[in-house]
Amino acid sequence: MFVNVRIRIVFHLKHSLVETTSEYDPYKILGVSRSASQAEIKKAYKNLAKEWHPDKNKDPTAEDMFIKISKSYEILSNEERRANFDRYGQVDENQPFGQSQHHGFRSFHNSFYFDEAFFHFPRSRDFADSKYLLHHVRFNSEVLPDSHKRPYLIKVTSDWCFGCIHIEPVWKETVQELEPLGVGIGIVDLGSERRLASQLGAHRAPSIIGLVNGRVTFFHQAIVRQHMRQFIEDLLPHKLVEKITDNNYLSFLDSWRVENKPSILLFDQVPVVPFLFKLTAFAFRDYVRFGYVDQGDKQITRLLRQFNINTYAPTMLLFKEDTERPVDIIQARGMKRQIMDEFVSNNKFLQVPRLVNQQLFDELCPVKQFHRRRKFCILLITGEDQAFVSSNKAFLDFATANKKDVLRFAYVYQRQQQPLCQALLPNQPVVILERRSQAGRVLYRSVSGGWNGSNEDKFRLHEELEHLQKDPSYLTSDTTLPELNNEMAPIFIIQWMNAAYDYILQIYDDLLYSNWREMMPILSLIFSALFILFGTVIIQAFSEPGENKPQKPKPKEQPQPDDDGSSRANTSSRPPKKDFLEVTELTDMTYISNLVKLRPGHINVVLVLTDASKNALLKKFAKEVYTFSGTQTLHFSFLNADKHRHWMPTLLRSASGATHISDEEEESSDYTGHVLALNGHKRYFCMFRPVFTGDDPSDSSSDTSLSFDSRRKGSSRATNIDVHHKLDKLGLWMERLMEGTLPRLQVPDWPSLKETES
Repeated sequence: MFVNVRIRIVFHLKHSLVETTSEYDPYKILGVSRSASQAEIKKAYKNLAKEWHPDKNKDPTAEDMFIKISKSYEILSNEERRANFDRYGQVDENQPFGQSQHHGFRSFHNSFYFDEAFFHFPRSRDFADSKYLLHHVRFNSEVLPDSHKRPYLIKVTSDWCFGCIHIEPVWKETVQELEPLGVGIGIVDLGSERRLASQLGAHRAPSIIGLVNGRVTFFHQAIVRQHMRQFIEDLLPHKLVEKITDNNYLSFLDSWRVENKPSILLFDQVPVVPFLFKLTAFAFRDYVRFGYVDQGDKQITRLLRQFNINTYAPTMLLFKEDTERPVDIIQARGMKRQIMDEFVSNNKFLQVPRLVNQQLFDELCPVKQFHRRRKFCILLITGEDQAFVSSNKAFLDFATANKKDVLRFAYVYQRQQQPLCQALLPNQPVVILERRSQAGRVLYRSVSGGWNGSNEDKFRLHEELEHLQKDPSYLTSDTTLPELNNEMAPIFIIQWMNAAYDYILQIYDDLLYSNWREMMPILSLIFSALFILFGTVIIQAFSEPGENKPQKPKPKEQPQPDDDGSSRANTSSRPPKKDFLEVTELTDMTYISNLVKLRPGHINVVLVLTDASKNALLKKFAKEVYTFSGTQTLHFSFLNADKHRHWMPTLLRSASGATHISDEEEESSDYTGHVLALNGHKRYFCMFRPVFTGDDPSDSSSDTSLSFDSRRKGSSRATNIDVHHKLDKLGLWMERLMEGTLPRLQVPDWPSLKETES
């Protein structure tokens, strides 16, 4: 009974809430029609945002009205949300668009979902969080560029995320602490902003992300306020603030000549640099150098005495060209970010800064927009040599004595900015100019008489400035200035090293903390590539390449005569796969793999030679069989008969149908030039006998008949044979081998090389 009453009360509360929500009309708030274009909506939003901005409008309702204006623009600027509102009148971002037409079920679901105190269900997102919601367009146009000035802490959440509800109290405490310090806050809805979530690499909720200098880093520690604060602090560059003592404070303050920046010293009693000071240094690192002095350090007595520092409250001193006296001082027990930003913003430039890039020129001498905001820039063209020191010091003294908001003093080094100096009459070192357009158009007037820093030069320049303030048309010359060279740009190798360092850190972070399930495809690809690479290296390391690798012969359109004058065309149509022939020697190590355990269907073509005929026969052998080297089932080897002189007779004796060979005949036999085609799997071989001088041309030298008597008769003439011609007809024999027409001699088993050596 109590539960039913509770549900009924919740239903009525939610029903009244829905009625209030239905009265919300973004078109009425922005004052545009339902058919208004995006340009009209954007224009209306800008006008209303300027009018109702809380910093400009002191009306008590200005903040609420500004939030409604921003909310209305977010709905109408998104075509999908605008169409959803036009159809169903829905403004709840947490509701999926596909369910918006089921109002009755959704209203009851929301009423049941609303009473978290009784049912302990998560409630809808606070309306106050809407100002932190990030969209893809806003993130890339505003947040991403702004991350180079201040860090961002982003929470990734989604509907029905109970982990998000669990960390919500800690998140709110962290936001309340970090936002006043200047840390940007953002919230990304994983359901409605999948494109932005994919860009950030966030695929689950809740997730905490840090964004600094455009680089995304995920938070992987326990969700504790101190941990998240330390996480943001660790993301900042390490050398933002320099520790200052009596040993280095003079060099730090005097670095304005090289860095072209003012210097700020913060005196405080804590041993570490305050986080607020680091954030300020990060925001203004392009304009000011920051140093920190620990008042508890014993090596700062001279600093405290020289600048008369009060040790009971934090003190900030700002120095420009004068390193002995600060130009501005601020001292307070509870320094706020707004006070520090205002203090630094008012002193971003030196009294007379050097124009080192176009950005500094644009900020120091802005383009004229209104008559009251016009700025005149007095530019001194000088040099870096010691001879210009006195005149530069005189120009600085003159600028310090004639400080006015309408006047800006600066100088350039002629050697560093030659295009600019050539456009401004290089014969006159002092030029007064006023910028008129972003394209570089300026009105200027050169001060006659030059500049040596004398009193006469100062008086002449003072008169010119007096005339200018009375009559702005005093600037009579017109020209277009080129863009300034960036003197502070880092060297390319430094930029590359910094980018590589950031990339390595990103990869390390991904490998260390990423979901291994998501990383499996990448890891599989990496290990596969490594396996193939090292496998290839190992195979090549244990393989034995042939001793002779002749170069691939040049292609021949016509048959070329052989050394003996005969002409034979290449009858093999299979092109070789390599530009060399790999020939392996049959030894105790290679005999088993190249013959006994040869794969089925593979044949090893073995040349029998001696030490004396080795070089000549191998060259001829490579020439004859090279055209067949493209066949994958053929392997080429050679056997040294001097080392294994009993192997051939043993093989021939074991062959079926072979004539018995006596020991004396074995000793007198010459097997040099014989070629055997050995099939290790089926245990058979084909034999090629070398060509003998004086043979009948009609006699087939490639006949494989084992007429050992005739072979022994011809062996007596072997001493007169030119070794080079023994393999002349090997190519024809290889053709018959490939056709399968050669006789095959079976053997019961292959003789061992070790057994035949004895």
